[in-house]
Amino acid sequence: MTTVVEQPTASRPWGAGRLAPYPTTVQRPHASVTIDPDTQLGVFRDRAGQVVEMGKHGTSKGTETSTTTNSDSRNDQGHDQDSEQD
Repeated sequence: MTTVVEQPTASRPWGAGRLAPYPTTVQRPHASVTIDPDTQLGVFRDRAGQVVEMGKHGTSKGTETSTTTNSDSRNDQGHDQDSEQD
């Protein structure tokens, strides 16, 4: 008895037609990034090895609570959200 194995046919991936060239790139002021072992933050340095200040970033936090208004059915479930940002 001989078993015939069909080989898959090559086809172009569906997303390939959506690809486009990258936009024009911009040269950033840093040349390397390392991690400070004490703070665990990135340290950006220019080509001369000097630290480049990358600006301050705010922090945010959010909370979400689940609410159920109908104890014998899950169809009436909702939730509340709030957030804070510095």
